[in-house]
Amino acid sequence: MLRSLWTSASGMIAQQTHLDVVTHNLANVNTTGYKKRRADFEDLMYQVNKEPGAPVEPDGVVPTGIQVGLGTRVVATPSFMREGSYQVTDNDLDWVIAGEDAYFQVMLPNGNVAYTRAGAWHLDDQGQIVSEDGLLLEPAVIVPENARAIDVSPSGVISILNVDNEMEEIGQIELARFVNPAGLRAMGDRIFLRSDSSGEPIVGNPGEDGMPEIQQGAIEMSNVQVVEEMVEMIIAQRAYEANSKGIQTADELLRIANGLKR
Repeated sequence: MLRSLWTSASGMIAQQTHLDVVTHNLANVNTTGYKKRRADFEDLMYQVNKEPGAPVEPDGVVPTGIQVGLGTRVVATPSFMREGSYQVTDNDLDWVIAGEDAYFQVMLPNGNVAYTRAGAWHLDDQGQIVSEDGLLLEPAVIVPENARAIDVSPSGVISILNVDNEMEEIGQIELARFVNPAGLRAMGDRIFLRSDSSGEPIVGNPGEDGMPEIQQGAIEMSNVQVVEEMVEMIIAQRAYEANSKGIQTADELLRIANGLKR
């Protein structure tokens, strides 16, 4: 009975983490470039009271044995990198990566490169293209003061319309992709860092070597589906209730055992 208390407690802790992940997804349902996460579970170690296949007399073996599990825990919270829906803005500095598993590159204040799907860009006081958090696009692009319009081709070439009404090329967008994008380390602010699990970034121009193209004048919204998250919330709630019922039942059995009289 004590074992069942701890087993049910592990289930309640796991479902609390499950609910934390679901509510985080719902909180970011309108966050541009956000990628939903899922809680994955695994069973804990087993107490083996009788080994499967143990010999028994005269010439038989135990077919299944006795193995009692000790609960569950959350083993991973992977991101789902599928595309979110597009929102057309007609803004020259709003860009969408038209495909999965590729990222814009931004430069962090410490000099490291980070990765993001958020494609809403701005100009700083020096004309540099920066993210909404002020991180420089990598490689850096500076828009001249006399630019009358900005154009981004599907292949990531950034051009401006100058005062002479001529298109002038000023930079090139480079995208990065990873062998295991789910292994990227989430840093918040919609940016990711490479990890040993994700592997090294594979950098290339949009539309080349399997890289997706760029679409100007739109942003990628969150890929969270509210209905899916509401279903997950119900599942987490019911599983939490079931595990709490297990604790109540084990407690009741212990009360009965403690009340036995000779």
